[in-house]
Amino acid sequence: MTGALVPSGSHPDEHVPMTPAWTCDSCGEEWPCPTKRTRLLREYAVDRASLSVYLGSCLAVATTDLYALPVTSLQDRFIGWVPRRPLTS
Repeated sequence: MTGALVPSGSHPDEHVPMTPAWTCDSCGEEWPCPTKRTRLLREYAVDRASLSVYLGSCLAVATTDLYALPVTSLQDRFIGWVPRRPLTS
């Protein structure tokens, strides 16, 4: 069998993380992948604080799974890409 297993309840193009490697279930890139980042920015466009809390909680869980990676690289990967200010139209 090839390809990633899709977590129960997710859609094939949802771009959810596959643990413990924290890769994207749809494209195989490190999660959050570029597609998921775009979707998260759109979903949390008016509530950047909630996005930061969500990604921070993902980071906290991922540090247990990805303990061999430097913490700073995980911070960059999970929360470092979030713009400091809300996007304007």
